[in-house]
Amino acid sequence: MDLVGACRAFVHVSERGSFTVGAAAAHMSQSVASRRVAALEQRLGERLFERSSRRARLTPFGRELLPAARRLVLAAEELEHEAATAQRRPVRLAVPDTCPAPALARLAAAALDHGITLDLRTAAPGVRPHLVRSQQVRAALVAVPPDQARWRVPLGLAGVARPRARRLYLETLRPRRTDQGPPRRVWLQPEDDVPHIRDRVTRLRDAVGLRPAQLSVATSLTQAAAEVFSSTDLLLCSPLQAREFTLHWRPLGEFDSLERTFGLLAAEEGDAERLGTRLGDDLAHCLGAGAEAGTAQTAGTENV
Repeated sequence: MDLVGACRAFVHVSERGSFTVGAAAAHMSQSVASRRVAALEQRLGERLFERSSRRARLTPFGRELLPAARRLVLAAEELEHEAATAQRRPVRLAVPDTCPAPALARLAAAALDHGITLDLRTAAPGVRPHLVRSQQVRAALVAVPPDQARWRVPLGLAGVARPRARRLYLETLRPRRTDQGPPRRVWLQPEDDVPHIRDRVTRLRDAVGLRPAQLSVATSLTQAAAEVFSSTDLLLCSPLQAREFTLHWRPLGEFDSLERTFGLLAAEEGDAERLGTRLGDDLAHCLGAGAEAGTAQTAGTENV
């Protein structure tokens, strides 16, 4: 038995003294209202109305129960209102500040199709977990070790000049005595200043004999790209980022793979599962881990 629906019919019929008019006010048919009131009477064990062909008049028992029925209907309506408000409340999601604005817009639009309003906040990799723990956001895309990754973004080296080789080797940047000018550098953007990327590249730098200053961490992606545009330096980046900056991208030769690896961190496990399941492809696109990344990577390695 639908107790709330039955009480709603009871309240509207009692207020209007008619099953026909009361049912219309309750947005149900007269037959439905009659069945619901009859079921309520059967459950409570006594008649609520004295019925006639023209009016429905409350019995003394009905008058006694009407205030409680009103409270139940109002409580149910308040609950429905709160539920609707909660569904419309934006979900604050922290994302890398390297995510392109068009991709973020498509992510927000896809979320709306799933009944989710996103409030997107860009932040550095070290800040995003803190935002979740301090409950400033409900979830965040965070850098994780490769064995915990849900999304993977290939990384390589990109520069202004088109390389002749299909892969770029860090050892080719080793300074020679005949070189004039400062040695070429590799720039890391803040998103890649995480142990499982920075430490691997640092160990490779030392192994192939590069100087410490030849691996630099920029304060922003914009600064890193500016350094590359004004020199022969290289940017460690994804294929999609290289395409955005019109740079020529190649995989890093000394590694079988070097990747940004991401997971979804949320204060509530259900939020992580819900966002990951419903918006996984759109989140991948924002990170550069979707199908377009593979297309860009193929294009970058074939045009030599």
